[in-house]
Amino acid sequence: MPGQRRKFSPQFKAEVVQMVLETGKPIAEVARDLGINDGTLGNWLNLWRRDNPEPVPDLNPVERARVKEMEDEIRRLRMENEFLKRAAAFFARTQP
Repeated sequence: MPGQRRKFSPQFKAEVVQMVLETGKPIAEVARDLGINDGTLGNWLNLWRRDNPEPVPDLNPVERARVKEMEDEIRRLRMENEFLKRAAAFFARTQP
């Protein structure tokens, strides 16, 4: 008897596809890291490419460095924000 199919939200699919596109990692590696089938991720990526056929314009080295800087800062700020949310929830639970 086959296992039950997992359902993934459109947001999750979009974030995973974006992760593959931004990091340049192989589909199999990203799928393995996230615990999903690499064929499934490949299908999501193909659908995205079909729906977004226009190529991404090339950036000059200065723009590429600036984008990388901003992406790193966004990633750091998101992690800090998540930590602060958890800390606030913890302290809210411990207050009498």
